[in-house]
Amino acid sequence: MTFEYNGIYYDVIIEKKRTTKNTYIRVKDDLNIYVTTNIFTSDRYIEKLLKDNYKSVCKMIDKEAIKIDNNLDFNYLGKTYKIVYGDLKKIEFSDDKVYMSKSFNVDAWYKKQAKKIFLEHLNYYYENFSRNIPYPSLRIRKMTTRWGVCNTKSHAITLNLELIKRDTKYLDYVICHELSHLVEANHSKAFWKVVEENYPKYKEARRDMRYF
Repeated sequence: MTFEYNGIYYDVIIEKKRTTKNTYIRVKDDLNIYVTTNIFTSDRYIEKLLKDNYKSVCKMIDKEAIKIDNNLDFNYLGKTYKIVYGDLKKIEFSDDKVYMSKSFNVDAWYKKQAKKIFLEHLNYYYENFSRNIPYPSLRIRKMTTRWGVCNTKSHAITLNLELIKRDTKYLDYVICHELSHLVEANHSKAFWKVVEENYPKYKEARRDMRYF
């Protein structure tokens, strides 16, 4: 079975399991479409499901393709650099290139930069926040489905390490979003009012980040 999008045919891999009750569609980094379902689900039903959810599946493909493109280059604070490998002990930047050895630990470097930059931005928005909130602790880790998390009980904010690759305006939005949860725990109208007080262009940032 295949799925056509923009003239390209993507393989549909069907995984039928006795223990699976519902049907799930996802796109992996090989750009194949994986459908997990019950052993009694017919192929005709799967074809109809893919047709009915055509736009959603296309968005999944686009999102995964962007991730693949990002991994081919070096992205840092919203700028993309071509990677040039060489016999270097540290990372070096030019206008459009980054120079490093093939053994360079990129994730460790990203995390080191993120600890400094994320904390600076967190402190700025905390000090200028429109409401009275407790000072949060900062955690940084890779997350696959969320840009940030706020634990309202422990007052801990976790930021996705991937934000270090983006323009800092998205980091600022996520920080304001999570700080606002220290005022309003849910996503009510009152919550979005607090977000807007501290990051007026939040709707624009949210729209852009749907395609990351």
